[in-house]
Amino acid sequence: MSLAKARDLMRLAEMAAARHQGVSLAEIAQAFSADHRTAQRMARALEDTFPGVEIRTDENRRRRWKLRDPGLARFQGIRDDELAALEMSIRRAEREGASPDVAALSALRDRLLACMPGPHARRAEADAEALLEAQGFAARPGPAVRALPGVLESIAEALKGPFLLAITYAGADGGEAERRVAPHGVLLGMRRYLVARDEDRDPRLRHFRVDRIRSARLLGSSFTREPGFDIATHAARAFGSFQDEAQYGEVVWRFTPAAAPTARDFVFHPRQRLEDEPDGALVVRFEASGWLEMAWHLYQWGDQVEVLAPEGLRALVAGHRRKDFEALP
Repeated sequence: MSLAKARDLMRLAEMAAARHQGVSLAEIAQAFSADHRTAQRMARALEDTFPGVEIRTDENRRRRWKLRDPGLARFQGIRDDELAALEMSIRRAEREGASPDVAALSALRDRLLACMPGPHARRAEADAEALLEAQGFAARPGPAVRALPGVLESIAEALKGPFLLAITYAGADGGEAERRVAPHGVLLGMRRYLVARDEDRDPRLRHFRVDRIRSARLLGSSFTREPGFDIATHAARAFGSFQDEAQYGEVVWRFTPAAAPTARDFVFHPRQRLEDEPDGALVVRFEASGWLEMAWHLYQWGDQVEVLAPEGLRALVAGHRRKDFEALP
């Protein structure tokens, strides 16, 4: 067996041990960019190498391989590229002010290194530093709004409970008010929004700008989340972070043939539908609200995009479609 194949087998053993239901052939093929026959050979190699492999059939009648006794898979420690990715995630979280993530990722890194023999840990750290230096440091350019220290930590703890949260919230007029909220999730973007129910004022889920939360503290009582709430489904109702039920509906944009190749590389919305037109133009359709954030984005495309629907958004961008931009987004 070649060194590359041995590494792939060990990685497959890690996957089979870590995933609750084990791995299927489709997941093996996807993880290793392999075809179905190769995935079958890898599954057989896993069975032959690790006697503790269990084979079961899931509810979708797919075979799954689960490693109950990971054995050798535990001896690999952490690889330099994995440690480098972890370090980059820590630095990104620091830069974005996500202090709970910084603390959690740093603790994970330290725990992983502590489990490795001293020489191996030092070598992994040195290799990771070299890899970071060679790759450069990944950054997310552009403006971002800061949150006050301690606010994100309190929100994270409240979401874990879930616990009610007492916040001091500043309105658009600068006035501050005490709110007792039931947090359901956080929307990330240039601004962060806390998705929460105001327990004393409004039973509907609302968005609170995190940068306007002046203080936040946990309350001793828990609450029941909205039945069936899913943060990804909730987020998909808006183009960005702002939601307006009155604006929710079908959105249709037409990109010119010149802009179509660039637009095709964008995911404007997780549920978008793309349609190619005979002249090479690209039509993008999705359902969402938030016309102002859409207008901010569309401005970057100059006159290379046309709003076909809704009429309100079409009117909002009319007169702002420039033709002198040197590049597309």
